[in-house]
Amino acid sequence: MASATGTKGKRLTREEVLQKAEEERVRFVHLQFTDVVGIVKGVTLPVDRLEDAMTHGIWFDGSSIAGFARIAESDMYLVPDPSTFALVPWESGDEVRTARILCDVYTPHGEPFTGDPRQVLRRMMNEAAQMGFVYNTGPELEFFLFRKDQNGYGTPSLHDQGGYFDQSTDRAVEVRKYMVNALSAFGIRVEASHHEVAPGQHEIDFEYADALHAADNAVTFKYALKAVAGAFGLHATFMPKPIAGINGSGMHVHQSLAHVDSGKNAFADPNDRYGLSAVARHFIAGQMAHARGMCAVLSPLVNSYKRLVPGYEAPVYISWARINRSALLRVPQVSPAKVEHTRVELRCPDPSCNPYLAFAVMLAAGLDGIRRKLEPPEPAEEDLYHLPAEKRQKHKTLPGSLWEALQELQRDEVIKEALGSHAYEKFVEAKTQEWDEYRTHVHPWELDRYLNIY
Repeated sequence: MASATGTKGKRLTREEVLQKAEEERVRFVHLQFTDVVGIVKGVTLPVDRLEDAMTHGIWFDGSSIAGFARIAESDMYLVPDPSTFALVPWESGDEVRTARILCDVYTPHGEPFTGDPRQVLRRMMNEAAQMGFVYNTGPELEFFLFRKDQNGYGTPSLHDQGGYFDQSTDRAVEVRKYMVNALSAFGIRVEASHHEVAPGQHEIDFEYADALHAADNAVTFKYALKAVAGAFGLHATFMPKPIAGINGSGMHVHQSLAHVDSGKNAFADPNDRYGLSAVARHFIAGQMAHARGMCAVLSPLVNSYKRLVPGYEAPVYISWARINRSALLRVPQVSPAKVEHTRVELRCPDPSCNPYLAFAVMLAAGLDGIRRKLEPPEPAEEDLYHLPAEKRQKHKTLPGSLWEALQELQRDEVIKEALGSHAYEKFVEAKTQEWDEYRTHVHPWELDRYLNIY
């Protein structure tokens, strides 16, 4: 299992963290967490404050963090998770040698804050454990590398014209090597890196883990890649559709359940033609049933819905299959000798999402399917985009806009319950504001299209 931990992937205890910080001559420590929309937040301490922080926590004003608390209930504190201690490789000079620790958020009464995204996922994983399962995920985050302008801001200016698996025209081969080294320093075991389909688009895949560690790794992944890209004068963006007319960036998530008692893959059945157990089929059916309700969490930007359109390998129709990459859920082929690798890939999430909330609602949807013993329809192996209209209409579609997705979220009690009342309300509030800003803004397209005609 990969996790953002100490050297060689070893998970450290509190005492080991303090010893490691002394041995490595650490001068500063970043204590990090995410807000409800997935933006990394944090505070930096001199290392001599680390022991006290790990013993008593660090207080902060929750009312100033998106989706956390109202002014009247603002005081909260961070509790560092020692298992996530790692040195920050690009802050390694003798005077600024820095480590990073991810934190959980607590209320003044010493209780885990229910609106903390990490706590939302942990709560759902505890629910899965009560049903006898461990939820494992392997997210694949695609990203673009763009040039910066003279002020250091990213621009939609492509740095290469490469395509899928290209190397001769891939100008970021060396950049990705440094990215892989940075991820390794955080204890994240990378499996492969390559150029993706669109010019300037890339992917680095890391090892499967239980969902909490995978979410920690996804947060660290985005944080690290932006820093490494910046050192090369480039901007790494996880915006889902930065350029019209080419593929957008997804976060395809491979997922499976393992039995708590035996550790065996609960999705695997070698006697089934798709290699899937009844548990796996119920899980698929649950995610299909809640696909529209959880879409706002998995694809959370106005821009996300410019990726979820026909023609660019992103799903539109709520279906499942093995070969068909236009399906929402895909069952990758595994060899008969490796049935433990049986998994289901969900293809609608994009890398702008908060991975803690995304994995929490995905798990809730799947568990609901297991509880209710839902059965999926027949798999749709044909390319749905090219079917006659009357056949396509048999398949429901994902929401076509953030606003439509928010309406579906508000109707889905299972997904709302998975988020919890606080995270749900704050997430919807933030995203409704985002939609309203977009809805009332006059865009350049409108001026180009209408100003000189009407």
